[in-house]
Amino acid sequence: MSEWQRTFVENLTVPPHSQRRRHLPRESTAFQCILKTVEGALINQRVLEGLSEVEYQLRLSLFDLTYRHFFGKTWKSILRRLKAVPGQPPRVVFNEPVYFHTSLTHPGVVVVAEVVAAAKKWDGTHQDLSCGFAIVHLFNSDPSMHLSLQFQILCDVSPHLESKYMTVMENSHLQYTLRPHLPLETVYHLLPENTLVSGMQRIPGLLPAHGETRKGYDFFQKPRLMKSVTWYLDKLSIHLYPSLDKFEEELLDLLSHDQLLKDSGALDGSVFVVQERRLHVGVHNGLCFVQPPQVVVLAPEAEVVRGPISTGHSVARISRKQHQDKTVGQALVLRSRIHLTEMVHHPAFGIAFQLEYVFSSPSGALSITSLATPTYMHSIRWAVWNPLLDSDSSEVILPLQGGTQHNPSHVLVYKMPPATMSSEEVREAMPQNASCGKLSISQLSASSRSPSVSRTSKPLSHRPGGSLLPQSPRTRQLELPYSGSGGITHLESDLSCSSPILDSSANDQLQELPFTPVHAPIVAMGTQTASTSTILTRASLARLHASGFPEILDCNKEPAEVVDLSDPVNVNPQREEADFLQSNEIILQFLAFSRIPQDGTATTWPKSIYFTFQFYRFPPVTTPRLHLAKMDPTGTAASATSSHILVQFNKDGTLNSGSPGLQLKYMVDPSFLKLGEQRWFIRYLADHTLQIDIWDGDSLLLVGSAAVQLKHLLRQGRAAVQVHHELEVITTEYEQDATVMSGEVLRHGTVKPIGVHAIVKGRLHLSLANVGHLCEQRLKKFSSLPPSRSRIISSLFSLHSHSAKNICQAQKLADVDSELAAMLFSRLREVSTTFQHTSREASAIRRRKLERMMSVRQLESQDSAGGRRGSLMGRHEERVQHARDLQIIDAYRERIKAESIANMLSQAITTSYTVYATLGSAEFFEFALKNPYNVQHTVTIEVDHPELSIIVDTREWKHFKELTKTVTPLEEDMFHLHDNLMPQVYLRPKETVHIPFKYQTFCIDQAVMIQVTRRQKERLSFKRLPVSFKASSGKPIAILSVNVEHQPHMVDQTFRFYHPELAFLKKSIRLPPWHTVPGAPAGVPGGEPEMHVRCSDPNIICETKKMGPGEPQDVFLKVAGGPSPQIKKFFVAIYTDTWLAVPIQMWQFYLHSLQRVDVSCVTGQLTHLSLVLRGTQAIRKVKAYSSHTQELKVDPEGVFILPPNSVQDLHISVRPQRAGSKFIYLNLVDVEYHQLVYSWLVCMSCRQPLISKAFEITIPAGGGKGSNKRITYTNPYPSRRMYFLHANRPDLLQFKEDSFEVLGGGETYTIGLRFAPSQSTGEEEILIYINDHEDKNEETFCVKVAYQ
Repeated sequence: MSEWQRTFVENLTVPPHSQRRRHLPRESTAFQCILKTVEGALINQRVLEGLSEVEYQLRLSLFDLTYRHFFGKTWKSILRRLKAVPGQPPRVVFNEPVYFHTSLTHPGVVVVAEVVAAAKKWDGTHQDLSCGFAIVHLFNSDPSMHLSLQFQILCDVSPHLESKYMTVMENSHLQYTLRPHLPLETVYHLLPENTLVSGMQRIPGLLPAHGETRKGYDFFQKPRLMKSVTWYLDKLSIHLYPSLDKFEEELLDLLSHDQLLKDSGALDGSVFVVQERRLHVGVHNGLCFVQPPQVVVLAPEAEVVRGPISTGHSVARISRKQHQDKTVGQALVLRSRIHLTEMVHHPAFGIAFQLEYVFSSPSGALSITSLATPTYMHSIRWAVWNPLLDSDSSEVILPLQGGTQHNPSHVLVYKMPPATMSSEEVREAMPQNASCGKLSISQLSASSRSPSVSRTSKPLSHRPGGSLLPQSPRTRQLELPYSGSGGITHLESDLSCSSPILDSSANDQLQELPFTPVHAPIVAMGTQTASTSTILTRASLARLHASGFPEILDCNKEPAEVVDLSDPVNVNPQREEADFLQSNEIILQFLAFSRIPQDGTATTWPKSIYFTFQFYRFPPVTTPRLHLAKMDPTGTAASATSSHILVQFNKDGTLNSGSPGLQLKYMVDPSFLKLGEQRWFIRYLADHTLQIDIWDGDSLLLVGSAAVQLKHLLRQGRAAVQVHHELEVITTEYEQDATVMSGEVLRHGTVKPIGVHAIVKGRLHLSLANVGHLCEQRLKKFSSLPPSRSRIISSLFSLHSHSAKNICQAQKLADVDSELAAMLFSRLREVSTTFQHTSREASAIRRRKLERMMSVRQLESQDSAGGRRGSLMGRHEERVQHARDLQIIDAYRERIKAESIANMLSQAITTSYTVYATLGSAEFFEFALKNPYNVQHTVTIEVDHPELSIIVDTREWKHFKELTKTVTPLEEDMFHLHDNLMPQVYLRPKETVHIPFKYQTFCIDQAVMIQVTRRQKERLSFKRLPVSFKASSGKPIAILSVNVEHQPHMVDQTFRFYHPELAFLKKSIRLPPWHTVPGAPAGVPGGEPEMHVRCSDPNIICETKKMGPGEPQDVFLKVAGGPSPQIKKFFVAIYTDTWLAVPIQMWQFYLHSLQRVDVSCVTGQLTHLSLVLRGTQAIRKVKAYSSHTQELKVDPEGVFILPPNSVQDLHISVRPQRAGSKFIYLNLVDVEYHQLVYSWLVCMSCRQPLISKAFEITIPAGGGKGSNKRITYTNPYPSRRMYFLHANRPDLLQFKEDSFEVLGGGETYTIGLRFAPSQSTGEEEILIYINDHEDKNEETFCVKVAYQ
């Protein structure tokens, strides 16, 4: 019996009463019941005569008082002996917790607790005797009863169970505690409802807490789940014997016969037919389904073979024995892959299969008013398979079960009909002791987190009396989708090589093929930088530089030296550090934008743009909107490229008449940089590129991105340098995921992706400059980073030197302790007076009036005797209050004396150290720990923060010491690790050792991304991480307080993705060769280093795989998108060292979640749909913008009013020009405030219409003259019709008339065509769409144009 079968049989439960189950299910409530003791005379001594070894047991069962029905499963405690203490009643101590959850929140649902005595008779047999029972009420009218129920009298009879045979056992009690237990809610998917389990019972899928190994541990107190893995099931097929047709034929006959028996033999003419075949697949842990089973539809193999066969994969053909041809098409196959995410590596976890048939009776005695055909669902077969038992198998065959035995779904299953009820053909074909059928699973593969399987399995064990069919020799097979055996190829694996026929021996193995992703890789654009060539003519360049841009001058008011981009850059860090002009003023000038016309499309260009980027660790920048002013208003430029100068807007929306362009400055001086950070900044300029995103200022759509190298900003001893760039603005369009194949190799060694198109939108004219200045004389010492030698922290000397003067001014105890101040009466009066003096200035006149009035009344009261007595009594009361305060102060000092002394002693052994950490970078330091005692000690190091860790691996320690050039002793096997506890180190008397620490964080804090002033930074609360070094006695001998100050990090590259909301984004980004990555080491021994990646968001799957020597490396991302319009931001760090010390690249990702709109359309045909607009809180003037204006039109097209809290429609019309899948972005923008109101992602799936006619034409190329042609169209309708003409290439073909009208009855119309000239030779296919009056496609002509 397998582990799953044992667990399943042991945990069978009785369901609640059928009437109770009819109620709607409610939220389940979790309980913890701690059974403590049972006291009193439990059993008559006369009954125990002749019995020995008497032990007692508690049994709990759920009971429904309303329906007098036991349900669930009876729980039994451990046998305990009776303890008798003189002078006290007998007692049995259990102290055992019981957990369960139920949704039957009814007062009639109770727990029955029974006390049972287990004894041994004189003949050695065992006997159980019931001692009594008690009723535990779960749901009462009093809510406080849920919190803690302590005592319950045995045989506490409920009014529902009153009987003359029940009596109350005097002085007998069951002591227990019953309370809700919220942590149990995390294991609802592993523990079925109404099942009582002990806290010491380990159910499949649970783990003990970290470090817990003791016996009797309570698993449900703080449950910890096992890690789940993902499994895939491919090529699933079901064979029913002797054949599918015969099995279903006899099944339908039996159903009809059963219907006749129910109707007493009345023939109503009803005929049953199979409407659908379903398969329920789910993960079962022996107790319940972990998640609701998936329901998939099976299809007969014969129907699938007749369907279309995909040719997008390379596969091997199937070779079979000749006698197997009869069974082709006699199986039920699954057309898709099953994805199971809740699988756990545990022997009790299994995958349950349940075959279900849906029958219908289209004929028969139905009601005249019946509108639907009645359907009937019946479970036919089931099976359970444990993948761990066949983890090395690629093909598994399971026997299907049927009959009255228990199954995971707890439903009635169709039994195997006996031979007497089978037809003669079935009896002849049925083998001896045949099972109910078999289920075949091929190519069951796990995800990357679990090992793949690759062996043909042996037949599984089966129940006595049943066996598998005789196994015929098999062949190694991997079939086409929807082919003879319903096989699905393993992604893009190629099995086209021939394979010899193998037998069914277990030694025959299939080799696992390399994994290839289904999503095309995106090439990192960090290498796509400025080009030395220009697209502007000399006249355009002259107009550009004469536009009046601000001149860049050095510190001597001289023009900065212009650097030629073609000259090599020799980086000398020593020369940069020795420069006396230590302040660097980085200037960015955005000058102009040149548009590049797109081939085959008429693009609507933006009228204004803005930029977003981030330089070094300065805050991210979003520039103001800039108007695009045409540089040549007369339009005399001969070039097809149009250039526009950038002009700023005034606050009122008019154009600024000052200098054109936009200039931004960054001052990088020693007051901004930390001590030692100048070298980082020099390396940043030498190795990195600046990523700039260009946005449409009106539609808020992304125009494209550009990248510029910063190495030309290194001055190398010069006063100032400037460089002019023409940057290609590139946008990336994604089509449907295509198969990744070996494609064209680019100049940088990367593979050209399939389905990803990079389009050059234009050129950005940008000037960069670096102007040197003399630094200020007074440097800010507080902003200096600690020197490198401070990586070694000594416990002998604190951060404050003992020789320094420590001056402290005495203060009142109530001034420094708020708790004491709250208890003192005089302090309250002082606080009240202080509050009065710190009131607002507006009440100063009123206070003066009140003071004068009080003075007058005091003078008046001095004249009266009563006033004098009142003054004396007031002074006496004040003295009493002062005496009382002194007593409070004295008592308070005595109470906090021990705590204060302990705090002072703790401060005496505490050493503080500040870490300046950045995202992804590991900060290494060592703590010199000294044993102050004359005896040896084993010191335990306690660190309670996941980002601060002790380096226990000697190889990692050595790596960080070499990286930081730390010269301290290195010891092998220094730490003692046992049972995942805190590390321990052995210290001899007065010995000092160096403890290595590493602080590294991958979580981003948005606060550190903002550059703050010095006063603001002083007010920030730093993160303090205490580290305790405790001796064997548990007393600390040293305390290290690590103060963490997060620093902004650099971003090397930015990726921006648009994806449908609430969907997973799966992308692959191809890394360039490691030696071309900025920041990579110059030389690595042993060849290429292995790259590693880490993500700032732990909920994002980010990994990289090495494909082989010399092969490119990809970074795989799987991101869960949120609701629209959420933007998810995260970072990915790339490392070349195993210990993830310093990232060589830091990538920033933006995932825009948009509302998805699916459109299925035909190219050239107009498709209409509507989007719902909901108004905001205020009235808005809005306009809709599309990223592809030629293919998607909106109505209303212009600016319209969106009333507040209103609902209206936005009509869109889609006319695609190319077949395939495509994404179009649609934004609704507030035109007054330039805010994004709504955003949609239109996912178009386009197919090409049928081509009715084809033509060929030859046109001379380069002549500058086009060609006029004519074609005829005949109206096929007898009536007059209006037609409209469209073309997929309006840049190459124009019509004489865009519409025409043809009379009916076969009239012919001549369509005039005008073909535009082409400067290059080649061939183009142009489609002509002839649409009707509703713009539906009537016919499509194809014209093949050859330019010669």
